Amino acid sequence: MNIELGKYNQLEGVKEVDFGLYLDGGDDGEILLPARYVPEGTKVGDMLNVFIYLDNEERLVATTLDPYAQVGQFAYLEVAWVNQYGAFLNWGLMKDLFVPFREQKMKMQVGRKYIVHVHLDDESYRIMASAKVEHFLSGEKPEYEVGEEVNILVWQHTDLGYKAIIDNKFSGLLYENEIFQPISIGMQLKAFIKQVREDGKIDLELQQGGMKKVKDFSETLLAYIKEQRGFIRFTDKSDAEQIYKTFGVSKKTFKKAVGDLYKQRLIVLEPNGIYLVR
Repeated sequence: MNIELGKYNQLEGVKEVDFGLYLDGGDDGEILLPARYVPEGTKVGDMLNVFIYLDNEERLVATTLDPYAQVGQFAYLEVAWVNQYGAFLNWGLMKDLFVPFREQKMKMQVGRKYIVHVHLDDESYRIMASAKVEHFLSGEKPEYEVGEEVNILVWQHTDLGYKAIIDNKFSGLLYENEIFQPISIGMQLKAFIKQVREDGKIDLELQQGGMKKVKDFSETLLAYIKEQRGFIRFTDKSDAEQIYKTFGVSKKTFKKAVGDLYKQRLIVLEPNGIYLVR
């Protein structure tokens, strides 16, 4: 059995001591789970799902706390303190996560948050983080389908829009003129694949594209009009922000859905709003 440092491991309790429970680390020997992290009622022979990292003396140690990120993941973390070697980030564990100066794009400041990648340092075998996110994104051509739902971490604001990390692996872009909700660095969201370009670059959208989205929202809009006793005070001149605040869709999607319901002769359009056909 090989221990995965910086990740969760399923380990068996082998020896109880006053200060905790020793777990079977296989070739790495016994690993201490300090008493404060031992679940109540745990006994020798029980299997525990624990996160393994290094303590202040560089020894393997286990915890049942959940870190904000594991090795191989990206996260938005706050700087807890700095010294002459680099910055230390709060990642939810007793020991803070180290970012050496060479892995900082700019000098990190206490209290500020940064998107970083958590990894094992090849030379020291320590867990550390890097703000040089680009170095850890995949260069492979993505195999996504148009319209596929993905998880994203908003990473950087550019002139075109927001760069995002997709499924902890690829880089994608949300275009500024297609965003109809508040967005900020560090947000984790669901998004949809709009396009995978020939060069492997990915365009994203926050609302599912195509006719399916319009059809789905048409049904939602019709139900909403019925709930409002057959009338809503919205027209094609209504403010896009107000439309998004009420329905969670762009004005473009709203207008297409209105057109869809109108063609089905389910609604009547008047200057003061939309009426349900009686």
